[in-house]
Amino acid sequence: MDFKEIKELMAEFNESPMRELEIETDGFHIHLSKNENTFKPQVVTTSSLPAPQAETPSPSSKVEEASYIKAPMVGSIYLQPAPDKEAYVSVGTKVHKGDVVCIIEAMKMMTEIKSEVDGIITKVLVTNEELVEFDQPLFEVQEG
Repeated sequence: MDFKEIKELMAEFNESPMRELEIETDGFHIHLSKNENTFKPQVVTTSSLPAPQAETPSPSSKVEEASYIKAPMVGSIYLQPAPDKEAYVSVGTKVHKGDVVCIIEAMKMMTEIKSEVDGIITKVLVTNEELVEFDQPLFEVQEG
């Protein structure tokens, strides 16, 4: 991209309702943001992930390991289908493989995020309209 194209892109971005834009092509990378707090990638280690809650009822008598539903992409997460609707899932919700648990918006495209496991949601690790990173844990699920 030449300087004129970049200026036009920035002007269109400033006039749009989008909060962030990132473009990467052959040897060129640009990240535009209208957010007051600039985004800083989080480093998640296994020791910083929350432990399963003890008060969550176990579907069976054997001890189950918790797993996580993770973000398959970067974007804004929506935990409910519309502002006046109930959340897709909450703590204690039983989910089946293929159930929609949230939506991630990236570049005005809404993508339904589906559970890859059967189980019970034990923790919601994000807030509505939060910017999420690729592979960021969204929900803790007690499989079973």
